[in-house]
Amino acid sequence: MGFVLIGVLLLLLKWQEVAPVASWSWWLVLSPFAAAVLWWAWSDASGLTQKRAMRRMDEKKEARRQKALDALGQGEKQRRR
Repeated sequence: MGFVLIGVLLLLLKWQEVAPVASWSWWLVLSPFAAAVLWWAWSDASGLTQKRAMRRMDEKKEARRQKALDALGQGEKQRRR
């Protein structure tokens, strides 16, 4: 996401002809977009994206479990008493 934001910023600066970006090559201005594509390709190929999705799903599942236990009166709050 960072590469895309940097790319958009550089693209806007080039389009508005703000110095020093106005004198830069288009290849240099558009290179963050290429870096983003490479990052996403590597992230998907290495399984990093799937690992993050699974971790988020596990956290949501644990939060639902804890909420259900709390509703039954058997959660963390009840154990402390």
